[in-house]
Amino acid sequence: MLGVVTSIGGFLFGYDTGQISGMLLFDDFINRFGQTQPDGTKEFDDVISALVVSLMSIGTLFGALSGAYTADWWGRRRSLSFGVVMFIIGNIIQITAMNSWVHLMMGRMVAGLGVGNLSVGVPMFQSECCPREIRGGVVASYQLMITIGILVSNAINLGVRSIETNDASWRIVIGLGIFFSLPLGIGILFSPESPRWLAGRNRWQDSRMSLARLRGMKDDPHNLLVENDFKEMQKSIYEQSKVGQGSWLECFSGKPSNIPRLVYRTFLGAAIHFLQQWTGVNYFFYYGATIFESAGIDDPIVTQLILGAVNVVTTFPGLYIVERLGRRIPLTIGALWQSCWLLIFASVGIARPPTEYESSGIVMIVSACMFIASFAMTWGPFAWVVIGETFPLRTRAKQASLATACNWLGNFMIAFLTPFANSGIGFAFGFVFFGTNLAAAVIVYFFLYETKSLSLENVDAMYSKEPLKAWKSKKWVPEGYIDRKTRDMDYWKRRTSIVDGPGWNETQSMGDRSEKSIETRDTTPPEISHSEHAKKMGDESQV
Repeated sequence: MLGVVTSIGGFLFGYDTGQISGMLLFDDFINRFGQTQPDGTKEFDDVISALVVSLMSIGTLFGALSGAYTADWWGRRRSLSFGVVMFIIGNIIQITAMNSWVHLMMGRMVAGLGVGNLSVGVPMFQSECCPREIRGGVVASYQLMITIGILVSNAINLGVRSIETNDASWRIVIGLGIFFSLPLGIGILFSPESPRWLAGRNRWQDSRMSLARLRGMKDDPHNLLVENDFKEMQKSIYEQSKVGQGSWLECFSGKPSNIPRLVYRTFLGAAIHFLQQWTGVNYFFYYGATIFESAGIDDPIVTQLILGAVNVVTTFPGLYIVERLGRRIPLTIGALWQSCWLLIFASVGIARPPTEYESSGIVMIVSACMFIASFAMTWGPFAWVVIGETFPLRTRAKQASLATACNWLGNFMIAFLTPFANSGIGFAFGFVFFGTNLAAAVIVYFFLYETKSLSLENVDAMYSKEPLKAWKSKKWVPEGYIDRKTRDMDYWKRRTSIVDGPGWNETQSMGDRSEKSIETRDTTPPEISHSEHAKKMGDESQV
């Protein structure tokens, strides 16, 4: 349920992204905000339409950077509510626009601040709250909701086409976005706060209780499952908390914490998210109308619905793949597969333009659908999973915001440059994306570590193993585990807890205390036989 509520943030992302492409075709929208042409008609100039569409991405870029502050200051939950408030304010500004495209554009920028804030907060909150067994699938659902948001906005655009000469057409589309945002803004306040954020603020008992609620054991916070999860995260968080909060500079210098591969992870996250946009998925949506028209489908909104439906349906297998095959292999194969279809798409488009050869249009439609299917199963959802679990808690919010800001920078560049590329180099633009997909495959293979089935703290421990190479990371097993899915119960019975001991004071700053001043005790329940334990709780791996 927490995953469902928080993924609404992805729906808002997709809905706001998808709505503008249809509204640009509405008669009333063009008459109000378009530019008068030499022949007296109203149309959008290329630069103006590019600004109206792409400047939302600038708002989301700054919103993503602001998410680092709100998520750390107010907590993950309140930060998400703040993002919803900004989204609503931006939509109200858009609805009240009368004849000024600048007024409309500013509303899109403000809404973008909210969407950008949510794009940082949602994957991070989901990663910190979900059990490692389902973390990848839950975070990947964020991308699923983005695709559903795009599809729903296209369907609503199609539904209001009959009243496109009335201003109610585009105002209804924007206003419904406010309605869709309310379940997230309100529902998140009833969810548990991130146990890792609470622990990072030295609120250890609140952290344990939050973890118990997330495990469905709020009446038994010392249950063995809760206790072992709590022990697993506390040492790493405590060690990082001792040297205070991470700064922006630390993301690029690694000091003063000296966390291994910290800078490495900053640039890795930024590269993956920038390349997620430069795989070329929005390029296909832009050219979709042209190639579908050559195959006899004239309505561009119908075109968007077809591509959007492919996008939604093929995202579902990605939720299974991320937990079954992990992160590295699908991302690598996906990028190589996408580069192949981009090569076909661009080559056919140049050699036999689809406006002249109907057979070329069919080949290019197949290429577009095969590309989108791969993106939806791999690079679409997996990039969000990666930023949710790659960074240490100390700098997680800031590094996640930097990575997401790079996503929005790439989004802006695609949205702004594609109209000019369309009139300049045409389908040859596909060769650029062919190259970026190959680069993406190389970066993932050589630099991204396999994080499937690991807790966030063990992900940090794996990246800290200096001799370990990315392509060998799948075989790495953390301390206290028989394999990645099975804990060594004898190890966890012996492991002590740094909290609950005599003299422990949560309000005392961790940075002002030495480890010697903390008395520890083992909070594990008295040892019981294996048969009794199995009878009482069931095998932990099955649970």
